[in-house]
Amino acid sequence: MATDSESAVEQRGLRKFFRRLTASDSELEAEELQRDAKECGSMPALACRRGQVVSLKGRLRTVVYTPRTNLPTLEAELFDGSDLVTLVWLGRRHIAGIEPGRAITAKGRIAVRDGRKVLYNPYYELDTPR
Repeated sequence: MATDSESAVEQRGLRKFFRRLTASDSELEAEELQRDAKECGSMPALACRRGQVVSLKGRLRTVVYTPRTNLPTLEAELFDGSDLVTLVWLGRRHIAGIEPGRAITAKGRIAVRDGRKVLYNPYYELDTPR
C-alpha cells in the first residue's frame, strides 16, 4: 500500500506527463528556457526593470543588421522563456556566433526603448550548442 507522500509523488508525475502531452512546442521550449536560466542563476527577463544590471540566459530568436546613416546597429531578440529583451550592439554589422537559435548569456544594464526592454552593447557569452 502506498503512503500519502508516495501517492503525491505519483500524482505530480502524472500531471507532469499529461502536461507534456498537451502543451505546445513553444510552451515546452519556454519552460525549458526558464528552467535553464534558473539553474544558472539568471534573472527572469519578465522581472527586469529599467536601470537594473542583469544577467540573462536565453536563446536568440532574431538577429537583424540595421544600416543607419550615422551608426549601424546589430540587434538580436533574446527570449528566456518569460519575456523578450532586445540586445543592441552599436557600430557592429556582424558578430561571429550571434545568430538565430543560439543560446547565450548576456549581461548589462536594462534600458527601455519604445516600451521594450533593451541591453545596449551587452557583455555576452556564447553557450555551447546541445
